[in-house]
Amino acid sequence: MSSSSRGGGGSDQPPSRRLMRTQTVGNLGETSFDSEVVPSSLVEIAPILRVANEVEKHNPRVAYLCRFYAFEKAHKLDPTSSGRGVRQFKTALLQRLEREHDPTLIGRVNQSDAREMKSFYQHYYKKYIQALQNAADKADRAQLTKAYQTANVLFEVLKAVTQTKHLEVDREIMETHNKVAEKTEIYAPYNILPLDPDSANQPIMRFPEIQAAVVALRNTRGLPWPKGYKKKQDEDILDWLQAMFGFQKDNVANQREHLILLLANVHIRQFPKPDQHPKLDERALTEVMKKLFKSYKRWCKYLDRKSSLWLPTIQQEVQQRKLLYMGLYLLIWGEAANLRFMPECLCYIYHHMAFELYGMLAGNVSPMTGEHVKPVYGGEEEAFLKKVITPIYDVIAKEAARSRKGKSKHSQWRNYDDLNEYFWSVDCFRLGWPMRA
Repeated sequence: MSSSSRGGGGSDQPPSRRLMRTQTVGNLGETSFDSEVVPSSLVEIAPILRVANEVEKHNPRVAYLCRFYAFEKAHKLDPTSSGRGVRQFKTALLQRLEREHDPTLIGRVNQSDAREMKSFYQHYYKKYIQALQNAADKADRAQLTKAYQTANVLFEVLKAVTQTKHLEVDREIMETHNKVAEKTEIYAPYNILPLDPDSANQPIMRFPEIQAAVVALRNTRGLPWPKGYKKKQDEDILDWLQAMFGFQKDNVANQREHLILLLANVHIRQFPKPDQHPKLDERALTEVMKKLFKSYKRWCKYLDRKSSLWLPTIQQEVQQRKLLYMGLYLLIWGEAANLRFMPECLCYIYHHMAFELYGMLAGNVSPMTGEHVKPVYGGEEEAFLKKVITPIYDVIAKEAARSRKGKSKHSQWRNYDDLNEYFWSVDCFRLGWPMRA
């Protein structure tokens, strides 16, 4: 960030991008710079501009510095302004920065931009985050979540301004930021259910059917976690599946909510009514499992194969195992993308991964390595997407390219149905697991 400071031995100058007007011709006039007008290729800067609009009435100079940082980031993302609407957007933003530089500089309280950002960051943390944290009920979760997101953006700008002067961010500020970053992980955006520890008293989380599903999912007793895995508060079986098979974080969050709502909706419809205690009704579990695996069981029957849905003999472990099978199925489906057009291919994938799941929980030992069975594709970050989904998708993409946008004869290339048809034959098991290229 190139906005300089008086305290740093030089005077503050207008943005160094002033001479770049020739690169971004045009004039959008008085544009409102928020997430609604940001070009799709520059979506990363939308939160920064949102924060600029939010803090402008409290400190115009900080808002200016946020917009200046957003401009620099936009230029790094698209230096030639080739994206749709980028040239006009950058021009309008640059013009606004030029207009606001001097007025905001005059109104600056501290001697340098770095000190101004530091002072405002500390002020924001005390007034908005600490005050909300100290509230007795912490009821306004949305407001607290927004405050953490704003604080993260302010720190990002503060860091950029400070590094411009070749200075390090103060230790006190870093400690504050680490607290904010930790809480931001907890107070993440959600669709319907706030599942973080501090949201247990939210109205929707008080419904007995929701509580029953959540308690059931958080039964991780006896699951073999990977070595070196850092456990977190309120872990559940989907966290374990993510750690073992390498599913994406956001997919896990989506399917966790999906599974809880599926179970809760069926649980509440049972008759006679289940007890009000937070315990999942077995009838609900059986009904959801039956619906989820209807297609998979038909596939197994057609190919004369036993399903991989093996249940333990110990009754106390049955519910956990069923939930693991359902969670695994939903996580595969959630990350499958275009492979959802190939349902029997997904059955093949699930068949082998569910068998791996059974082997891990049964403590089976691999005859090849002499060690306990582990997923063949490993549990590294995003392993499922990179090692299972992407290779199959690449095959589909190559076939689509051979079609020459539909100009080739159908006999010369294969579409989704043609490829999926292969998994209706026992020959598909020749692919093995891991699948042969």
